[in-house]
Amino acid sequence: MNIHEYQAKALLRSYGIPVSDGRVVLRAEEAKTAAGELDGPLWVVKAQIHAGGRGKGHFKEPEAGEKGGVRLARSVGEAAEFARQMLGRTLVTIQTGETGKQVNRIYIEDGSDIDREFYLAFLIDRQTSRISIVASTEGGMSIEDVAHNTPEKIHTFTIDPATGLQDFHGRRVAFALGLSGAQVKSCVGIVKNLYRMFTDKDMDMLEINPFCVLKDGSLKLLDAKMAFDGNAIYRHPDIAALRDETEEDPKELAASKFDLNYIALDGEIGCMVNGAGLAMATMDIIKLYGAEPANFLDVGGGATKEKVTEAFKIITSDPQVKGILVNIFGGIMRCDIIAEGVIAAVKEVGLKVPLVVRLEGTNVDLGKDIIRKSGLNVIAADDLKDGAEKIVKAVKG
Repeated sequence: MNIHEYQAKALLRSYGIPVSDGRVVLRAEEAKTAAGELDGPLWVVKAQIHAGGRGKGHFKEPEAGEKGGVRLARSVGEAAEFARQMLGRTLVTIQTGETGKQVNRIYIEDGSDIDREFYLAFLIDRQTSRISIVASTEGGMSIEDVAHNTPEKIHTFTIDPATGLQDFHGRRVAFALGLSGAQVKSCVGIVKNLYRMFTDKDMDMLEINPFCVLKDGSLKLLDAKMAFDGNAIYRHPDIAALRDETEEDPKELAASKFDLNYIALDGEIGCMVNGAGLAMATMDIIKLYGAEPANFLDVGGGATKEKVTEAFKIITSDPQVKGILVNIFGGIMRCDIIAEGVIAAVKEVGLKVPLVVRLEGTNVDLGKDIIRKSGLNVIAADDLKDGAEKIVKAVKG
């Protein structure tokens, strides 16, 4: 689960971590009052969407002006005007794709007199099963660009869970960033609080870009991105309350409500599979035969007829889908349950694209018999290879 920058800043502030004072604005008429509550003389006006690259992005609507989603204002009136221009408009960044995302919130915060910018992140290292710290002197830039162009400027190390984070870890970050004197002590304190917050809140990712030294020598975090482990959200009702469903793909949101593992992709063949490994194999073989999967969808081993029906409805709601491949290996999951769910869904939403069904395993004969007697225009497949060939041929001709 992701949250907005202004929400992340509030969380950082609650852990005693230095961030700028700011106000969130939901309506344009609130912007002038919000900006007036800040000291100035420089205000930063930021579009709030769940995507990076906001400063370099552009708006689809000319009314939003030519500047990106992060703008510097030199008066309360200018800050209010920038907020008015951005609210309700569609911001396109390198991470949103050309569809962009609508800006429903603006964050106005005090400007900062920056001397140097750094990059700092806490991540889960899957290879070592440890929390990893990434630091770089190249703040304000995409870390992917830094990794590609100057990888020697990225410093990475992991934290042993047996000892947890120690002061020397913070000093290691400080020295990697070229800090000195009192800045080292401040950096140690910030790193310790970031680590405590990361573990307290079951985060997957915490990215600070930029992490700054100001002209007066103090340290401040000027931007923050946070992602939380969805499987642990039940332990954190305060974090769950920060969820903004308008930022999520409607299909993925609907799937989450029925405990379906769904991720939207850019292809034309919808997939409904049980088991993550089989789902990945199904996507791979679709690509092997010259097409692209429209989604990853694992209905799980204990799916009910109702869950299968909802899964089918989610797939067919995607206008990109030109064909559907159902690939079920019945171990825990019974093939007759899948068959009943598919039939129920087709009768409810209709079938406007080719449908190939491959069933194997528990109650396979019963499942095939149910589909055969349904009278639906379904193409039967004997195995995964056969199913992939048939759905690609049906879609591409």
